[in-house]
Amino acid sequence: MRKKDDVKIKIEELEKQKAEATEKYLRCLADYQNLEKRVKAEREDFVRFANKELILKLLDVLDTFEKVEAHLKDEGSSLAVKQFQDVLRTEGLEKIEIFGKQFNPEEAECVETVEGETGKIIEEIKAGYRLKGKIIRTARVKVGAGNSK
Repeated sequence: MRKKDDVKIKIEELEKQKAEATEKYLRCLADYQNLEKRVKAEREDFVRFANKELILKLLDVLDTFEKVEAHLKDEGSSLAVKQFQDVLRTEGLEKIEIFGKQFNPEEAECVETVEGETGKIIEEIKAGYRLKGKIIRTARVKVGAGNSK
């Protein structure tokens, strides 16, 4: 009778070890699959935003061109600025439209408060931009602080 009990105990131990090993294997498999997904997502993000630094530098040039265009009011400079904006747009760049909206610190940086409707953006000093939906440069704005009388 003793041998049967020993065999039963041994079988139970082996079944427990098998269950533990199966559980560890499934956990490792899930961890590996999650790692693969994370690496794939990081790689896709890298590819999507690889040119972010270059675009940020080009935005400073665009700012200058837009100031020149506003000053000169020349058809040639307007055409060049529009073409430059179109090229950046094809790369996934979009201007954040904020003028007249409520101030949102995620999209804009307040550089000054002025007379005007409280919390509303009164003036845009420097445009903000999104690259493929992600904010890469916040706008610099003047925000209304109420009417002073």
